Order: sequence, then C-alpha cells, then structure tokens
Amino acid sequence: MQQLVTKDDLIKLGFPKYTAIRIIRQSKEIMIQQGYPFYNNKRLGQVPRETVETILGCELELEATDYD
Repeated sequence: MQQLVTKDDLIKLGFPKYTAIRIIRQSKEIMIQQGYPFYNNKRLGQVPRETVETILGCELELEATDYD
C-alpha cells in the first residue's frame, strides 16, 4: 500500500485541484508541528498517507506507484 500522497493522487480520487493542494499544505503544517522540519520546504509535495486520512476523516484507497 502506498505510504505517501501527492496532490495528483488526490486529484485522481476526485478532489478539485486547489482542494488537493490545500490538503497537502495542511498535511505539511501538521507534520511541521509534530516536529518534522523537513516538511518546511515548498518543493516537497509528498506527505504521509496517515496525515491526509486524519484531515479527511476517512481511509484513502490508493494504487501503488513507482515511488512507493
């Protein structure tokens, strides 16, 4: 199962582009608050799946990709 999520993954699931971008940004903010300064980087576009699921309140059904 895929452990990282990108905005493109969220778009494939049916989220509008800017909603997907906002979810990734919120996930990065949460990771920074949890003590992972690595996520304080504009170019980083992958976040842990668990963080996104926490924001959405449900599990994501993602297909495995090459970067998994």
